[in-house]
Amino acid sequence: MKKELIISYEDDASKIALIEDGRLFELHEIKQNTDFVVGDIFVGKIKKLAPNLNAAFVNIGYEKDAFLHYQDLGPQYLTYRKFLQDTVSKRQQTSSLKNFQIQPEIDKHGTVDKVMAAQDEVLLQITKEPISTKGPRISTQISLTGRFLVLIPFDNKVSISKKVKSAEEKARLKTLIESIKPEGFGVIIRTVAEGKKVAELHNDMNQLVDKWNVCFKNIQKNKTPAKVLSEEDKASAILRDNFNQDFVSIICDDEQMVNDMKNYLEVIAPERKNIVQFYDSHIPLLEYYNVEKQLKQSFGKHVNIPSSKGAYLVIEHTEALHVIDVNSGNNISSGTANKEHALNVNKMAATEIARQLRLRDMGGIIVVDFIDMPNPDHRKELYEHLREEMKRDKAKHKILPPSKFGLIQITRQRVRPEKQIDTKEENPNKDGEILAPIFVVERMEETIKDFFTKNKGKLYLHTHPFVEAYLTKGLMSQQMKWFIKYKKWVTIIPRDSFKYLEYRLYDADKKELVSYSN
Repeated sequence: MKKELIISYEDDASKIALIEDGRLFELHEIKQNTDFVVGDIFVGKIKKLAPNLNAAFVNIGYEKDAFLHYQDLGPQYLTYRKFLQDTVSKRQQTSSLKNFQIQPEIDKHGTVDKVMAAQDEVLLQITKEPISTKGPRISTQISLTGRFLVLIPFDNKVSISKKVKSAEEKARLKTLIESIKPEGFGVIIRTVAEGKKVAELHNDMNQLVDKWNVCFKNIQKNKTPAKVLSEEDKASAILRDNFNQDFVSIICDDEQMVNDMKNYLEVIAPERKNIVQFYDSHIPLLEYYNVEKQLKQSFGKHVNIPSSKGAYLVIEHTEALHVIDVNSGNNISSGTANKEHALNVNKMAATEIARQLRLRDMGGIIVVDFIDMPNPDHRKELYEHLREEMKRDKAKHKILPPSKFGLIQITRQRVRPEKQIDTKEENPNKDGEILAPIFVVERMEETIKDFFTKNKGKLYLHTHPFVEAYLTKGLMSQQMKWFIKYKKWVTIIPRDSFKYLEYRLYDADKKELVSYSN
């Protein structure tokens, strides 16, 4: 499998697309001013207790108070509280936990009013981003995630991922980590640490300790509420959790980001840093790599199933759950082959569903209505196929076997709002009249004429593919007429994401000169 990471910066936001074998599997959009991301560490202040929920609401600077349940406090809550108090009051002068006095563990079946009170300050980490009308979900169990290791303050245990099967390798890793970990910290050894050398693990450990040092210094100098440690940017996080030999290229249109990515790879895989490339062209990065087109095709209520010859999915979203219906469409079969045919269509649908869950980041309960299959062996085969396709999904999930009604239920962890892209456009004729397309072309020409009168540089026209086809068709196309008239060539770039009559004009420095949208 070939993986490509496409990172584009546009309109004060970054879009990160993960492409596997030419198909879009994940899309992350991050605004530059996003302050509440999973993994961020804050110092907050308890606003009020909710004994009936056994929880507290905490002010961390968001418009909605964060929700902290008693079960998310963790057994070492009292130790964290003392560390925070001592750090703020400057009694704790170092980030080292070597001689820090560990407090008694809290009762795991206790109540929130026994261990905290309103106006208490707490050190916390975001576990779930704000969704809809709800504020962030938080925990006071702090963990710092690296490429190979997870560092946990106030915990001396060394744990190893269950996916590491070799007893010999487990013993090697545990012995190694116990010899290099700082006192007062626990460590979880991730699956990707299997087979890694001492130097790589030691370097990862040092980076995590440095993060803790930064967190400590920020606690000392910031007032509550305040962010004291940011989760690394999404692109680096994706590399941290997914990078392997399958990655063939990482392309970005921002020079600073390219340098940051190369520096990151210099640490985790120096031999692969050359796969990071800077993209500099007037054709937008997402357009060039066909991402915008795939977005239009992959989002919406109806989604075609590739290679199925007419089968499609119907995806509906409700307040309580997501419903996916599999339809064979024109792809029908009759006779003795019908049962095998239903299985094949269902397996293709399962592959596309696994992709859709990742792409849209659908969380909560998902119910899938597959084409009915009376044969129990076929139902079992479909279930195993879906489980296999879902293995690439990093989000925690559970898949139940088909019910008596042929439904498969999936639960998938939800930590951030679901990705939604509107594939429908407003009716430009809703008032009975629209601007004549030919007038839009005349307006384009007026801008082009005005530009070439005052400037000598190049001009780039971004427009809908249908309009692009009209402007460039034939020997004496409109594009050629402009060239003859102004003695300058206008480069026309089709944009799949544009509305029919939308266009934008850019100069050679990629500065937007004018824009119009129907």
